[in-house]
Amino acid sequence: MKVVLRDDVGEVGKKGDVLNVSDGYARNFLIPKGLAFKATDGAEAQAVAMRRTRELRNAQEKAEAEEMATRLVDKVIRIGAKAGDEGRLFGSVTTTDIATAVSEQANVTIDRRKIDLAEAIKDLGTHTATAKVHAEVQFPITVEVVAV
Repeated sequence: MKVVLRDDVGEVGKKGDVLNVSDGYARNFLIPKGLAFKATDGAEAQAVAMRRTRELRNAQEKAEAEEMATRLVDKVIRIGAKAGDEGRLFGSVTTTDIATAVSEQANVTIDRRKIDLAEAIKDLGTHTATAKVHAEVQFPITVEVVAV
């Protein structure tokens, strides 16, 4: 059966795609859940408009992500934490701490789930986290942990 996707469906396709799927999958899953509708000539024209708006939104989000990257790549984010005599932290610095510090110091809002730490930050010093703010844009964030 030929269907038009109303929303992104993982591993199947993105909003506005016209696909051939099995009849059972379309009747029992996609259509009842509101994820797709049966493709007709008029629906295919609507799908073209859906794809165009998706591409425009994607281009705008990519431009915003690139602008965010240029503002943050050269900036060092400082985070204060309690530490022992040998530089070990009492606890660790999390992605939430990094997102809050970026918001306060660089006036850039970034979701904590978009920040990736290779390993937990448990020592004083300079560390690097990776921000994946768009499918095509990722950049390093330099974090300096200082004793409070």
